[in-house]
Order: sequence, then C-alpha cells, then structure tokens
Amino acid sequence: MGIAAGPEDIDDPQAERVAVFQGSRPACCEYGLVLEAKGLAYDLAEHDGGWALLVAPVILESARDELARYAAERRVVRDAPAAIIPFEGAVAGAGVYSLVLLLVAYCAGIQLFGFDWLATGALQPRAGGGGEWWRAVTALTLHLDQAHLLSNLLFGVGIGILAGRVFGPGLAWASILGAGTLGNYMDMLVSPSNHRAVGASTAVFAALGLLAGFAWRQRLPLRERFRYRWAPLFAGVCLLAFLGAGGEHVDVLGHALGFAAGTALGWIYARAGVPRSRGNRLQAAAGAGALLFIAAAWFCALRHPAAAF
Repeated sequence: MGIAAGPEDIDDPQAERVAVFQGSRPACCEYGLVLEAKGLAYDLAEHDGGWALLVAPVILESARDELARYAAERRVVRDAPAAIIPFEGAVAGAGVYSLVLLLVAYCAGIQLFGFDWLATGALQPRAGGGGEWWRAVTALTLHLDQAHLLSNLLFGVGIGILAGRVFGPGLAWASILGAGTLGNYMDMLVSPSNHRAVGASTAVFAALGLLAGFAWRQRLPLRERFRYRWAPLFAGVCLLAFLGAGGEHVDVLGHALGFAAGTALGWIYARAGVPRSRGNRLQAAAGAGALLFIAAAWFCALRHPAAAF
C-alpha cells in the first residue's frame, strides 16, 4: 500500500524510510487513510514482527502531527443520550384510547340523544372562529366510516404505546390530546370557511411529533455528526410525508400542525427533563384530566347542536 505524492526525494525508492506508526495490519490501514487524505506518501510493510507505516524522513514530522491529531480525536468521549426506563401501563393507556374512539363512534352511529354528532363535533373554521373551541377536541374523536376509524385505531395504538412507555400512559395521552387539540385549533383559524374535518389522525401525528421532538432534543447536545443528532426529526418528517399527505380528502394541514405542536411539546419535555416523577399519581391525574377534557368538550358541543354535516 502507498501513494505517490510530494517532492521527488519522497518518491525515491532508494530514500530511507522511517516508521511513523506501528500496530496491527487493520490499524495501520486505518491510520494510513489519514496520511493518504493529507497527501502524505507512505508504505505499509512488515516491521519488527508486526506492521508499520513507513514514510520519508522529510515528511516524518507532518505525518506524526496528522496521526497525533487523529488519535486525539478518536479518544474524545462521546456522550450518549440519557437512558429511558420504560413505564408500565402503556398498553392499558392505548386501550383507553381505543375505547374512547369506539364509544364516540357508537354514539354517533345511533345519533344518541337525537343529535347529529358528526355535524355537532366536526372541525369547522367558521364555527371555531365564532368561539366553538370544543370542536378542536371533539373532531379528534369522530370518524367518517369504519376504514377511517380502523386506520386511526391501529396507527394510534402503535404510536401511543411507544409514547406511553417513554412518558407514562397518563402523561403521554394527555400530551397527545393537548398537542392534537392545539393543531386542530390552529387549523380552524387558518383554513377556509368551507373546510370540514374529523378524525384522530391529527392527534396521532401529534404523538409522532412528541416522540420525534423528544428524541431530537436529547441528541442535539451530543458531540456527534449532524445526521445522527437530527435523525429523529428527519425520520418524523418522512413518516409525516409518507402517511399524512396522501389522498384527496386528507387534512394535510391538520396533520402538519398536529405534528408541529407535538414536536414542540416533545422538545420542551426533553429540555425540562419531563417526566420527573415515576409515581402513579401523576399518570392517573393526567389521564383523568384528559378524559374529563374530552367529556367537557362533548358537553359543550351537545349544548350547541349544529345542522347536518
């Protein structure tokens, strides 16, 4: 192995060669790449029962300096993201999510209390701008048909279990609901007046953003390559584009806003060290608060029934 570069006396096969590095053959090949990258000629040869990189005396100091720099860089201790101890109860939290969606689907299907639940709870910019804030919540629990419901159940359960293991089931689903509601409310403020939307997908993408933002912030301070530190965010955006931007009737803006709200919340959680407590009280309080918030939103919605969807 070797390269031809530098003055003629360096390339002279009769010139004396000096060992600048000794070790195993793989180690010599690795360090030889450093010299090659800097345009320093060398030879790989057997030396004193092992292997060595041989260079001309005229470039010995330069070669030693480059190899010393590389060795110092390799000795830098790289931090690792904080270890995550998974919470228990993530599956139970996803089960509650499923029950809520199925219960609302049943009530809407039989038009309980004589109300058109779809019209009463759907996302409508004009109504939202008129103060009907609860539509940002109720729309997350409604679906147009069985296929729509099933897709959000499957994806939501999967991503929700992951979030529940990271943050705890109660805090995870309360955060997902909060980010999804914020995404829906922003959607109501900026969408045209004829826009209508229902579905838990905004909350599902908020859950994806929650995990992506959390992992992104945890890796950001590490002394690693740019691609490694930003990989969680890139992965989340790719999943958003792949799963949340297709179809004629897909609320792309709602998905993007939900993901953005979740990402911001996940970033804040990682920055603040949330969750700080692994106690059951926090999880129970957060989960109960999320259920009460949904119940309160539907109470307000049913007090202000709307025309057909």
